[in-house]
Amino acid sequence: MHRIALDYTPAFEQTGGIGRYVRELTAALAALDSSNAYRLFVAGARRAHLPPAPGENFSWKPTVIAPKWLARIWHRAGVPLPVETFTGPVDLFHATDFVLPPTRSTVRTLLTVHDLSFVRLPEAASPSLKAYLDAVVPPSVEAADHILADSQATKADLIELYGTAEDKITVLYSGVNRRIRRVEAGAELQRTLAKHGLAGINYILSVGTRQPRKNYSRVIEALTEVRRGGHDLHYAIAGGSGWLEGEMLRTIEREGMEDYVHLLSFVEDRELPALYSGARMFAMVSLYEGFGLPILEAMACGTPVISGSLSSLPEVAGGAALLVDPYDTAAIRDAMLKLETDASLRMSLVEAGYAQARRFSWERAAKQLKSIYDGMLSA
Repeated sequence: MHRIALDYTPAFEQTGGIGRYVRELTAALAALDSSNAYRLFVAGARRAHLPPAPGENFSWKPTVIAPKWLARIWHRAGVPLPVETFTGPVDLFHATDFVLPPTRSTVRTLLTVHDLSFVRLPEAASPSLKAYLDAVVPPSVEAADHILADSQATKADLIELYGTAEDKITVLYSGVNRRIRRVEAGAELQRTLAKHGLAGINYILSVGTRQPRKNYSRVIEALTEVRRGGHDLHYAIAGGSGWLEGEMLRTIEREGMEDYVHLLSFVEDRELPALYSGARMFAMVSLYEGFGLPILEAMACGTPVISGSLSSLPEVAGGAALLVDPYDTAAIRDAMLKLETDASLRMSLVEAGYAQARRFSWERAAKQLKSIYDGMLSA
């Protein structure tokens, strides 16, 4: 039995994004693998605050030292304090969030790089975050024995921007949780829509933190034109406040869209299927994404999708969405109008979306990940 440590800190700290990725992948691993001993490292946590471990062969390895202090110790001060100080002896350490901590020389290391948005789109990150990532991600990529990328697009970025060897990178796709499925008209749907002020409203949905990289301002501008054409569509954004969201807020005010843009802030995972299902269409026209899981979740709920044509999004959409240039507001507007007025197109995209979403599962991801662990440990 091999001893594998996995950095569970993002799952403990973050509700969406990378946090969901780590939670889902760990749960799928626990359902699949009883042959290895897993140690879940959590920074900034006390054991009493952690739930039961996800499997008998899984154990918590928390430290009360907060992630920001570990970053200062490891990457600013350069203290070679091995992560095994907290996990105990391990054979492999999987860093799930861009940065590899110090490990003992005998330990195999796997690093997940979700995207290189801070390089491709530097204005998308705060200056302090970009400076930190620029300082710590390249040496982590260099030092790791193997790299997991969320998409072929991220793999291509690693090769082009960091000169990483192609055979050092494996693409591991995210999955769609089985609980993400269409919610038909009924009490659950109406209760969720009413809670978020969307009952009786035709709305376009987006899911993700409110930040310029998500391109919400152009979606709002496109929707303004659609509404001027006589189509009563609203826009609902399920996502917390983020870096430089003021640009989007100014767009709402400038376009006079205060009554038609609904900022839902944080939405619980259990509410997402109803929000997807109640939407007239789903829009994810980001300027850059490492993967774009909400596209697949919307498809799994039978909602037609407008997708951006850059980075990983065409790869995720797989021909089951309307692709648009995210910098072209007119193209976004035209896609909205097509989905609003063409019932045949809507139906074909819904059916194609169901098929596309079925290609991605956390069970499949966990099987691939276990195979990678096994390969690294037998090398």
